Amino acid sequence: MPQPIKEAASICKTIMRNGYDAYVINAALQRKILGTSKDAEVEICTDIDLAGLKNLFPKITAGSGDIVARMDQGSATFLFHPADMADASHPEACVAQITSNMLKKLDKDDGFPVSLACPFIPRSRDVYDGFENISGGQIKFQGIPDETLKHDYLRAIRALRFSANYHLPIEENSWMSIIRASRRVLDYVSVTDIMDEWRKVEAENMWRFAELLFDSMILHGLVPELAALSRIFQVFDEETGSRSIWEHTLKVMQRYPEELPYDWYGTLGCLFLNCGKLYAGEVYEDRTTFYQHHRIGAKVARKILKRLRLNTEEVDMIVNLVRNHMRFHFMLTDKGIRRFKAVDDYPRLIEMARADIKARNANYTEFNHNMKMLERADIREELLEPLLNGKQIMDIARIKPGPAVGLIRDNLLQAQIAGDVNTVEEAERFVAAYKAKEQL
Repeated sequence: MPQPIKEAASICKTIMRNGYDAYVINAALQRKILGTSKDAEVEICTDIDLAGLKNLFPKITAGSGDIVARMDQGSATFLFHPADMADASHPEACVAQITSNMLKKLDKDDGFPVSLACPFIPRSRDVYDGFENISGGQIKFQGIPDETLKHDYLRAIRALRFSANYHLPIEENSWMSIIRASRRVLDYVSVTDIMDEWRKVEAENMWRFAELLFDSMILHGLVPELAALSRIFQVFDEETGSRSIWEHTLKVMQRYPEELPYDWYGTLGCLFLNCGKLYAGEVYEDRTTFYQHHRIGAKVARKILKRLRLNTEEVDMIVNLVRNHMRFHFMLTDKGIRRFKAVDDYPRLIEMARADIKARNANYTEFNHNMKMLERADIREELLEPLLNGKQIMDIARIKPGPAVGLIRDNLLQAQIAGDVNTVEEAERFVAAYKAKEQL
């Protein structure tokens, strides 16, 4: 073994003893290069940064391009390259087998077969690494899409995020490579990494990201319970007829941020509102019903969200939205609206109901009624009804049934709200005084 290779191995051991990884890149190829090249250069791949290298080797200097650092020691020069740290890269791609510097040397000598080297070249990490410039008007992988994706399958999720956030289409061949690799994306990319990308999607674009996850077949493996909603149909609008629950879910997600922009959690909650319909659906006499889908959906959503690695507070928040999202769809009484306002995140539930109505193209009768009732909910419950009923008012005022009873009742209630009447005795005196004053 040439002396420079031995010294490089010793350098790698020093790095590894300090808790980092390091190895000599394609030692077999470098031995051949050292035999013919005038420059005694050995290339090393490591995950330690420049500052860390300087602590271990004071003589080290900063490199350029693909080279993180370089060090002259004895008669040899050692070049340090960044290691592939992506958890989502293909196993064969995580070991660097050739560098751009080696390729230059190979070009000068036809005696070296390129088969000795793998086409992967290590380079610094960048969120746009592997993508063409988006100024071209589309999301496109660099080089051969399948090979680019193979080196880091997280790029598939990132491409969907870029497409959704920047409102740009994904280039056809890049899109085909994502679909072909959908199973491998789920094999090599952790759920945590997927959710890290998902959290960077703006609330207004969440519906598009979910649609892309579905179209790319990634959602089918990630959350099959949601993908299955595309095969269940319901009549949401009599004019347009039945459509899939998945299509309706996307419309609700699209409508929700119109009133509560930037609400990422609320928009995510809209994604799970109908997940219970997969289990609650039942057809009877050509009519499909989904009774209690909100309660079933809360249980299903909890399992899915835990699988997606959301923390406990986030899971509880979204499950609460799923469980209570039907409350505002019914015409509520005074007591009903008070119970509704006691529910956590009730403003989000209101906007979910509004978004659902927009997606259905339905009427606002119940919704408008409940919005008016919300104003009454701020009044103390004991002030919503007068202290005396109609019969008691007629007995005290000694009047017959008629408009006068309602008039006295309304004025009594206003006096209660104003704080002028607080007890039954005061109410009786008020009625007697009002009759005498108005001469009813």
